[in-house]
Amino acid sequence: MSADGHGSWLDLPEHRAWLTGQALGLLEFFRATVARDGTFVELDDDGGAMPTGCPPATSPRQNLLTVTRAVHCYAAGELRGIPGCSAIVERGLATLWDQHRDPESGGYIAAVGRGGPDLSTKMAYGHAHVLLAAAAGVAAGHARARTLLDDVLAVIDERFWSQTDGAASVEDYDRDWNELAPYRGVNSNMHLCESLLAAAEATGRPDLAERAGRLVARFIDVNARDHGWLLPEHYDLEWRPMLAYNRDRVDDPFRPYGATIGHSLEWSRLVLATGIATAALSDRLIEMAEAMFARGVGAGWDEQRGGLVYTVDWDGRPVNTDHYWWPIAEGIATSSYLARVTGKPDYETWYRRFWEFAATNLIDHARGGWYPMLNEHNVRKSHPWYGKPDIYHSLQACLLPLLPVASSLIGAARAQSQGPRQPPNPEVSRSASGGPQVPGR
Repeated sequence: MSADGHGSWLDLPEHRAWLTGQALGLLEFFRATVARDGTFVELDDDGGAMPTGCPPATSPRQNLLTVTRAVHCYAAGELRGIPGCSAIVERGLATLWDQHRDPESGGYIAAVGRGGPDLSTKMAYGHAHVLLAAAAGVAAGHARARTLLDDVLAVIDERFWSQTDGAASVEDYDRDWNELAPYRGVNSNMHLCESLLAAAEATGRPDLAERAGRLVARFIDVNARDHGWLLPEHYDLEWRPMLAYNRDRVDDPFRPYGATIGHSLEWSRLVLATGIATAALSDRLIEMAEAMFARGVGAGWDEQRGGLVYTVDWDGRPVNTDHYWWPIAEGIATSSYLARVTGKPDYETWYRRFWEFAATNLIDHARGGWYPMLNEHNVRKSHPWYGKPDIYHSLQACLLPLLPVASSLIGAARAQSQGPRQPPNPEVSRSASGGPQVPGR
């Protein structure tokens, strides 16, 4: 039941049909991500290839992130029974193995140009996404995906993951595995958490889910809790927070100064997901998820114009007041999870609020896709994002509310294919550890 006394949108047939229509529209629009020559490209407003990609490069290149996220999303579409998705997944898996994998030194390079490597950095962030794509491919039944998964997981274990730290403790290498900078980051670890959960689901390996739980314990239960639920993103080599890092780069797309509001909401859902994956969704995990969400919307929501600011200072004051698309998408997905896990009407209210903003300001109803960013007055702007470069966040915003509460998008899609839809606001049972657990797994 929502705060206004009416039934949940999550259970309304009309709303579910609308979500399905939006998801199908996104899958159709972003098919053009695979160009006629088989390369993966970022799209402009009309769905055409951006000449040098996003962010703009000096010459055309193919970005690892674009390939991996396309594979992940179209694998979800394939699991949902959408024709045409399988070919994109298969093309993407082959592209990752044949073009982005370094056959000499191992690992996966960040971008390739027409003549070979264009940006040969090997990033923890990128390898997390390769693992996500491989897990999705395995779940969707692609034979070559398991080889990719085993390979990238071995690289992560050897080059990035620190068992002592319980985190990926190297951010970037050059092609020959020389560490590039004295920096440790949370963004890459957040996406590693996501990919480990998907890999655990796809392979049946509980140790991968337990590793994701270590990331949640370290970054949310300790670091976010210690900073009033605003998570420091940037650290030195000793894992000491660098709170002033990139103070002069407030619009950096991956490492901005301050606390990133969209990540607060994304972590909130991942906290729940790790509890689901390990069958131990405890009261403490739910408290953490609710605290991250509450601090995120409390500091980030623009009460006057709607939308979420990109970043805030450590006292919660807005720093970058632009309204990006992906925090709204994360807010939609997370509020749908919290509404069902807790049964609290406030999350239904937020779910509707996020969708109202997206439908009014972000969705291009005429051409398809979402606009990636607006200024604080909700007027379209460019830099650092151009065109419509992303299906990943918006598709998850459409699919996760439709699917059962699960540890990952792929897990949710596969769970639905194996049984009836989990009802909204499920009763919470007791796990072996004494905490609440979402049933239906």
